[in-house]
Amino acid sequence: MANILIVEARFYEHLNDLLLEGARGAIEAAGHSHETLTVPGALEVPGAIALAADKYDAFVAIGVVIRGETYHFEIVAGESARALMALTLDGLAIGNGILTTENEAQALTRARPTEKDKGGEAAKAAIRMMELQQAFAG
Repeated sequence: MANILIVEARFYEHLNDLLLEGARGAIEAAGHSHETLTVPGALEVPGAIALAADKYDAFVAIGVVIRGETYHFEIVAGESARALMALTLDGLAIGNGILTTENEAQALTRARPTEKDKGGEAAKAAIRMMELQQAFAG
């Protein structure tokens, strides 16, 4: 049984609750344990994962970034994804469930476990990457 850390950017609480429901359900269905760590926003998720890198078997990044009126959306969406990819290339098993949407309706559709279940998909991706990591390690 693996121990998986869910790192959530808790900016949109109602959307995160849905993403967390999906992620936790997928992890538990696979027979693994999990803990959740909350950070202020999507830009802090990769840093928290880096700090916890030696303590968990896999990571699920959860959060929502909704386009606003400024360029800030592009910075947050792009840089959080870039940093998560860098950690993945460094060998960490990470599933990226940070939603980047145009509006709340798109985010709701993607977050709900009964619809697109992006939290559950991110957890399944993290588990698969962990399995690959273990296969190549041994």
